[in-house]
Amino acid sequence: MTDSPDRPGGDAVELGAADSLRLIREQQDRARAALEPDGRALYGAWGVAWLAGYLVLWTSARAHGAPEAWAYWVFAGALAAAVVFTMVHTISRTSGTRGVSARTGAMYGWSWMLGFLTFSVFLGGLARAGADGELMALVSNGGACLVVGLLYLGGAAAFGDRSLFVLGAWILLVAAAATIAGLPMTYLVMALAGGGGFLVMAAVEHLRLLRGRRRADGAVGRG
Repeated sequence: MTDSPDRPGGDAVELGAADSLRLIREQQDRARAALEPDGRALYGAWGVAWLAGYLVLWTSARAHGAPEAWAYWVFAGALAAAVVFTMVHTISRTSGTRGVSARTGAMYGWSWMLGFLTFSVFLGGLARAGADGELMALVSNGGACLVVGLLYLGGAAAFGDRSLFVLGAWILLVAAAATIAGLPMTYLVMALAGGGGFLVMAAVEHLRLLRGRRRADGAVGRG
């Protein structure tokens, strides 16, 4: 005779089924997370790069009237590290998928390199055309925000991520505000509003994932 909930052993059967379902869901979540870019990692990388890099520029500009050469090198290194991390992370996370998902991840990852490579050539053209130092500083900072914001909007459309869309829109607003603020305040706006915005989104994404896991565990427990 099969055990029922009212008979000895019935609770054990239900508990075993609940544990199995929870295990299956956890394995599915881990597999899906392993094949998708981790927003916390991407937001965190760019938040640290912008916060540190732009604070260095702002501090140097306040002390000397304009950022010194070493400050630009620190800033460029921070951005380059964030770009490389974004490419490697996105491509590696989607390398285990096939078809449309794999192509989408690869194209999005390479878009970062292509976007900033093109932007660097664009800045070189402005310099050769005789653009002065203040104009170059405003364009380079606002333009970097513009590239990142548009790439995040494109990523939001590609991956169906609303938080990525919100962040992309915020970064575009930061680009406008930083350009209007003028030097050297533009660096502080980029550091606090831009880098800070990334770090806030990293924390929000982490909390969202935690809530999702708790809801899933609660649903399994009630089942």
